[in-house]
Amino acid sequence: MDSASNTVFGHSNAPTYWLTRFVILRLLGVVYAVAFLVGVNQIIPLIGENGLTPVGGYLKYISNVLGSAGAGFLRQPSLFWFGHSDAMLLAVAWIGLILSLIVVAGYANGPLMGVLWFLYLSIVHVGQDWYGYGWEIQLTETGFLAIFLCPLLDLRPFPKRPPPFPIIVLFRWLIFRIMLGSGLIKLRGDETWRNGTVLFYHFQTQPIPGPLSRWFHFLPRFMLKMGVWFNWLAELVAPWLVFWPRLGRHIAGAIIVLFQVMLILSGNLAFLNWLTIIPALACFDDGFLAKLLPSGLVRRSIQAADDAEPSKPMLTTAWVVTGIVALLSIQPALNLFSSNQVMNGSYDPLELVNTYGAFGSVGQERTNVVFEGTTDDTTGGHARWKPYVYKYLPTLPEQSPPQIAPYQPHLDWQMWFAAMGTAEQYPWTYNLVYKLMHNDPDALSLFAGNPFPGRPPRFIRATLYRYSFAKPGNPQGLYWTREELGPWMPVLSANDAQLLRFLQSQGWLK
Repeated sequence: MDSASNTVFGHSNAPTYWLTRFVILRLLGVVYAVAFLVGVNQIIPLIGENGLTPVGGYLKYISNVLGSAGAGFLRQPSLFWFGHSDAMLLAVAWIGLILSLIVVAGYANGPLMGVLWFLYLSIVHVGQDWYGYGWEIQLTETGFLAIFLCPLLDLRPFPKRPPPFPIIVLFRWLIFRIMLGSGLIKLRGDETWRNGTVLFYHFQTQPIPGPLSRWFHFLPRFMLKMGVWFNWLAELVAPWLVFWPRLGRHIAGAIIVLFQVMLILSGNLAFLNWLTIIPALACFDDGFLAKLLPSGLVRRSIQAADDAEPSKPMLTTAWVVTGIVALLSIQPALNLFSSNQVMNGSYDPLELVNTYGAFGSVGQERTNVVFEGTTDDTTGGHARWKPYVYKYLPTLPEQSPPQIAPYQPHLDWQMWFAAMGTAEQYPWTYNLVYKLMHNDPDALSLFAGNPFPGRPPRFIRATLYRYSFAKPGNPQGLYWTREELGPWMPVLSANDAQLLRFLQSQGWLK
């Protein structure tokens, strides 16, 4: 560290946040880019005109419930109220991806971040179950705050306007609610959290395990219990330190970031952990980050601080946003301390201030639904069934999971939930089966491959299996052991009259 950096970032001066803003915006650009890339690859098979749950039917349903399309727009604002063709869906995803990459490259201002925020909000509001996860509204809230962290017009990585401190505080308020909400929902939820045994099961039963998940699962039991205690430290203790003086904030930020890194290593939780690191970065000031970042970047931030020209309109806007967030925080704050705490919910149509939580309960067994097809006659009981292998959700016993986070395969995630319910609770699975029986390319793109490339199967069924990690080094070279539990969906054919009537009643088949 040179003497100039000590002068600007030294402990005798009030903390500054030039580097903090730089890192927050770059990482947010990365998360946005991944989220929009997911849309580019999956939005058409999921909610396109011929998708599993078409957006047109969903918007019509909302309009009927609320009385008009205008009322629907006010309740769930989205660009797609004005057009929802496949071309429109893809255009929004591609524009979002391109703008995100501009932010990753170092360029951001208020309008650019505002466009990114509304583009993604538009997808979330029509995404139905596919976009019903807590990190989707967490991204919209984080993205909204980022609009006001930037100058109005200046795109440079280090503009002349300093970061407004009230927005830095709002990022700390966000990480406080995220972490404490997650901790309290666990404390009130599953007994295995309270007795310290939850990690005996979590790595195996989480939605999509990663390449290190099995290694974590077979760690000594005392280490897994220590992991639970570290979870309590990160989610119940550290949040309170984010509002402490400088040293306390740094300790809180370090604990939270380390905790998120451990979650990244131990599983595939989409972009949740990457996104959660972003508001935690507001715990660190330039004096801290200057010790970690490249010297050239530090020198540029020092020069920016020397040349800074504070903007009264920018600061006034920041205080107005702070007042709005304070008012909208009343219900989420009350929810945190309610015995009936709700996790991952919003109280306003723009998803500006939300309530969060994760894994309030953890299953002790892993079940997966596997779709299987055959071209054989099924009447004799000797049909040969071939599985539709998921891209990332465990299917074959020898299949080892890859690292895919922060990317999110939406079908794999939804089928993890579906395995804990019935096909009737996830009616789109019948639409999926019908499409597979016709070798629909969009539906097949959601799987690792097509087991029937020549001609589609005559019959498809869905079978429920119990999966467990096989011990490393087993002679069969298996990653999983599995046990068939029974049918999850009965054997169906493309001309099944009951299936066709159901699809027509849902508007999925004309």
